[in-house]
Amino acid sequence: MEEKKDGLGVIAKWVKKHASLYEAATRHPFIESIRNGTVDISSFRRWLGQDYIFVRAFVPFVASVLVKACNETDDSSDMEVMLGGLASLNDELAWFKKEASKWGITLSDTVPLSANIRYCSFLKSLMSSEVEYTVAVTAFWAIEAVYQDSFAYCLEEDSKTPEELKETCARWGNEEFGEWCCSLEEIVNRRLQKAPDEVVQKAEAVFLRVLELEVEFWDMSRVGI
Repeated sequence: MEEKKDGLGVIAKWVKKHASLYEAATRHPFIESIRNGTVDISSFRRWLGQDYIFVRAFVPFVASVLVKACNETDDSSDMEVMLGGLASLNDELAWFKKEASKWGITLSDTVPLSANIRYCSFLKSLMSSEVEYTVAVTAFWAIEAVYQDSFAYCLEEDSKTPEELKETCARWGNEEFGEWCCSLEEIVNRRLQKAPDEVVQKAEAVFLRVLELEVEFWDMSRVGI
């Protein structure tokens, strides 16, 4: 397998190979609008409510990845990384509730939109025991990495991100979260380097599907469908 023969990690090769889709997910017009200070606040409010619903579905998915790690990993440090991600989600849900109150969003009245429903269904499909740990953890990394890359972009020195949105951007764009994503990427690369071709192909397909669903999620935030 070509990905296993050079010094470049599999993930880096995929990002390069699928650069246009990766850029569409991490430099989406919604993210660009936050960065340049032109974001429509109604779009931001829509994203906030929908993302709260998504994170609630994300929790059992991450828990399922942890279970797969317990059963399949060849490195005990994997569990520590997974636990760190799972533990942070409790704080994340509390943060969403606080932000919703600040922005006048009633989370209990928020109905999942079609793009969100598709994404949550995708997460549920990855929780099956038939899905290999390597494939599931690839999705886990991709989901987190898109947010880290996107919101870190909004915090760069030349950005014009509105002050009231900088806390949101810092939640995923901060250096500590970036380091954790790198730890997760290292796990994925290690697993992919040892995986049979069939599993690597499945993982790449899941990576691409995450990018497509992220684009749809950002689109939904802007147009409300």
